[in-house]
Amino acid sequence: MNTFGFAENYHRWESIFLGGYSANTALIVRSVETVRIWGYDCGEMDMKTLGARPEEALPVEELASYIEANVVSGSSDGLRITQFSGGSSNLTYLIAVGEEEFVLRRPPFGNTVKTAHDMRREFDVLSKLSAIYLPAPKPLIFCDDMSVIGSEFYLMERRNGLIVRGAFPAQYSLSSDIERKAISQSFIQNLASFHSLDYAAAGLAELGHPEGYNRRQVEGWTKRYFAAKTHEWAPLESAIEWLNETIPAESGTSLIHNDYKFDNVMLAPDDLSRVTAVLDWEMVTIGDPLMDLGTTLGYWMSADAPNELLSMPFNPRVLMENVSRKQLVEMYEQAVGHLLPDMLFYYVFGTFKIAVIAQQIYVRYVKGFTNDKRFANFDRFVAALGQIAETALAKEKI
Repeated sequence: MNTFGFAENYHRWESIFLGGYSANTALIVRSVETVRIWGYDCGEMDMKTLGARPEEALPVEELASYIEANVVSGSSDGLRITQFSGGSSNLTYLIAVGEEEFVLRRPPFGNTVKTAHDMRREFDVLSKLSAIYLPAPKPLIFCDDMSVIGSEFYLMERRNGLIVRGAFPAQYSLSSDIERKAISQSFIQNLASFHSLDYAAAGLAELGHPEGYNRRQVEGWTKRYFAAKTHEWAPLESAIEWLNETIPAESGTSLIHNDYKFDNVMLAPDDLSRVTAVLDWEMVTIGDPLMDLGTTLGYWMSADAPNELLSMPFNPRVLMENVSRKQLVEMYEQAVGHLLPDMLFYYVFGTFKIAVIAQQIYVRYVKGFTNDKRFANFDRFVAALGQIAETALAKEKI
């Protein structure tokens, strides 16, 4: 899969940083968080359903007729549509017919770049992936008939569970170190299990080109950074130079999620150490699994990181303050049954990639492409991540 360009994918990056539904979220979230990004109150991340926003409403009669003819009877008598709130990328709706519930996914209204919101690719990938990987939601039917809702869409199964965005709900104390490590270990074990899948046997070999993956990633994200540059960030640019001079050969080949963190994972409410679903399959490809792990490590802040970074919705703060990145690597090693090479390159790359995503969002604000005040101070986020990368390189450890 080609690396994604900024112009086509800014909706994805905004979703990543604001904790919204960015892709493939056929699931209902039970936790509500208030998140502050660099001093700006982003409001409650309430991911329950609501009536569809007027500008994003679906044509009920046409959709009911399609579902009646192709999915389940009774649609014409009582189709109920609600929209999952949050998110700014592909749109997600809950479709209820009697006791049956489905999730509908469609591209944003006004989308003109098909490759940025490729419903057919999403459907095909999940169709094959869900057959071999239980946490991947199962898609049911794809429709490219524009007369139904005005765009391509697909229906998929609905799941329920808990997505943690920054903090666990109050009923989960997580006061036990054993409990915190069990949740973290399950999270990492699930990633290792995903990396071990036989993608060729599942018919997913055409997803990407693993040869030269690491170099393409480093060079691609470097180009994106300089295309979006607004400030001189010496620490970050030193890390960029180091990355380009230190690119390792691929350690192996596997499916790559590309955005694996806790706010893209669903947990069983009665057993937080059990992963019931993984979300956001929009960037899945084939490449080096350690690059995937490196991105996960990049999102995992140290206990001494700035408060604003620890308060971001990517991972539960209580876990980041009590489980180190080194421990996550050890958990991954235990899961795969062998030691890993030095993870410094992969961690610095992950940190750099996240900084570029923030920079791409920030430059949109600077240039007036968005007036969203939540992005006004994202330059500070970029600077902080650059300092983190520089510190890791100076200490030569993750």
